[in-house]
Amino acid sequence: MGRAYEVRKYSIQKTGAAKGKIYTTFAKEIYLAAKKGLPDPDSNVALKRLIDKAKKNQVPSDIINRAIDKAKGVGGEDYHEVIYEGFGPGASTFIIKCLTDNVNRTVGMVRAAFNKVNKSLGVTNSVAYNYDHLGVVSVKYDNEEEVFNALLEGGIEPVDFETVDGEIIITVNPSDVNPLKDILEKLIPNCEFILDEVGMYAKDKITLTGEDKEIYDRLYNLLDEIEDVSEIYTNVEN
Repeated sequence: MGRAYEVRKYSIQKTGAAKGKIYTTFAKEIYLAAKKGLPDPDSNVALKRLIDKAKKNQVPSDIINRAIDKAKGVGGEDYHEVIYEGFGPGASTFIIKCLTDNVNRTVGMVRAAFNKVNKSLGVTNSVAYNYDHLGVVSVKYDNEEEVFNALLEGGIEPVDFETVDGEIIITVNPSDVNPLKDILEKLIPNCEFILDEVGMYAKDKITLTGEDKEIYDRLYNLLDEIEDVSEIYTNVEN
């Protein structure tokens, strides 16, 4: 299987997260997207697509609207994206993406999670160099050659392209995700994105067993319980 299939398995695992955490994360991401561009989905493609993704995950409209209003200056929050890197048991590594309005609080909570299992945070790029920053999109379609040719004609060269059980999974550079979606929507009637992810994915996976796996699971759960943590990327095979 290609790299994208591993991303798909990761995405499926994430759907078990509590709805409250999902709502909070989307609210912060929508706020940031609206802050970076115009707080109007008709003029901000990234914001529009993020809202569509939030609705697909059943995020209520009032949460979406409040996040956009905050980006317009209504309310005192000011969120930032921060990334932490850390070392787990065995040869496991972590990249933790956080969306926070208080960096000191967030780093304290993340560091405490590592301390509880006697593991440590790393400095910038102590882990990230072993990961690729990728966008992965998938659709159900029965003509992969047509899709591939359409991408090339649109100036997009996929990092990875494969079909699994009738699902075309396309891996691209993050900057190509929105142009990729535009091409797919023009090509495929009623196009629905099954997988829609941008993240950090390990170049090489490892398997943990025994005590190392137990410690890894505990650390992962401790990090996942932190409200400011929006994504956790690791090199451990799920």
